[in-house]
Amino acid sequence: MGEGWILSEAQDDTRGALNLTRDTRAIPCWQNAQVTRRAERMERITARQLFEKVSERLALRWVAGVRGESRLLEPSAGRERRPSLVGYLNVIYPNRVQIVGSEELAYLDGLEPRQRWETLQKIFVHRPVAVVVTKDQAVPADLREAAEDSDTPLWISAQRGHEIYTWLQYHLTRVLARAQTLHGVLMEIYSIGVLVTGEPGTGKSELALDLITRGHRLVADDAPEFSLIAPDVIDGACPELLRDLLEVRGLGVLNVREMYGHTAVKDSKYLRLVLHLLPSGEHSGDRDGMQRLTGVLGQREILGVKMPQITIPVAPGRNLAVLAEAAVRNHMLKSKGIDPAQTFIDRQAHQMQKLPPW
Repeated sequence: MGEGWILSEAQDDTRGALNLTRDTRAIPCWQNAQVTRRAERMERITARQLFEKVSERLALRWVAGVRGESRLLEPSAGRERRPSLVGYLNVIYPNRVQIVGSEELAYLDGLEPRQRWETLQKIFVHRPVAVVVTKDQAVPADLREAAEDSDTPLWISAQRGHEIYTWLQYHLTRVLARAQTLHGVLMEIYSIGVLVTGEPGTGKSELALDLITRGHRLVADDAPEFSLIAPDVIDGACPELLRDLLEVRGLGVLNVREMYGHTAVKDSKYLRLVLHLLPSGEHSGDRDGMQRLTGVLGQREILGVKMPQITIPVAPGRNLAVLAEAAVRNHMLKSKGIDPAQTFIDRQAHQMQKLPPW
C-alpha cells in the first residue's frame, strides 16, 4: 500500500463548538463589549458548508450521500484519541475527511469480495464528514452505494490527493481554530500586528485614528476576533459587521476605507504585541527606577499564547501616536537583540569601574 495508508500521528486539538445563547446582533459592538469581551469559542462546520467553501478551488462534484449534508465537523467527546481532520483512507484510525486516491482504489480492487465488503463497512461506520475520490477516477458502484446508504457525502475532485489534502487541512485548521473576541483596537503598525487595549475612555480609537493618518492600517475596532492557527501563531481579523468602521467619541462611526483609501485597512494580521493604555494616576512606573529604564513591560496570555505587552501611561498633552510608534520600533529592535536599557546599564557599569576606589 502507498503512503496514504500510513497511520498519521498528527492531531488537532483546536476543534470545538460555538454555543452562544444570547442574541446580540441588534446591539452595536462598541455598546456591548461586556458580552463579546474575552468570549472564547471554537467553530464548527457542516459538510455542505465545507463543500461550498472549497468546491470551486478543488473542482469538486457531489455524487452521493446528499442527505448527509448537515454532518458536522466537531470535536470528539471525552478523552479518546481524536481523529485527524483530513487524511488518506484509514480504516483503523479514520479521518474526518477521507481521501481516496488511485492506490486506495487499487487496494480495494485487490480484496476478496467479503473483505472488500467489510472494508467498505469500516469506512462508513465511523460516519466521516465526507469521502473524496481524487483525479476524476471512476467511483466503484459498491462505494457509491455504501455512501448513499450511510448518508455519507461522496465527492469527486479533478485534483490530486496531495493538493486536496493540503488545501482542506489549511482551510479546516483556520475554520475550526480556537477563537476569542477581545475588547480593543487591532492595528498594523510598521508591519507588526498590535492590539491596543485599555479601559473605556482611555483614547484607543483616537489613537487608532491618529495612527491611520500617519500611514498605519486598521484591522478591527472594538471587537477584533483572534484565532489560534498554530501553536504560537494568533491571527486577528475583523467581524464582518464592523469591517472598515471606526467609532470615535464625538465623531460617531467613521468609514476608514472611504475616508483614507484601501491602503488604510487590512483584512487580518498576526498578533505580535499588545499596547495597554493606562491612566497616569494608576501608573506606578515613575516610582520604580528600573521601569524608568526598561519601560513597563509584561505579558498577556491570549488563547494560551503569552504575548509581550507594553503599558503606555495616558495623560493630557502626551502624544500617544508618537509613543505607540516608538514602542513598536523599540520592540522590533529588542527582537533583533538591541536593548537600549541594557546598553545604558553596561555603559554605566563600565564607567563606574574607571572611578578611583576612594
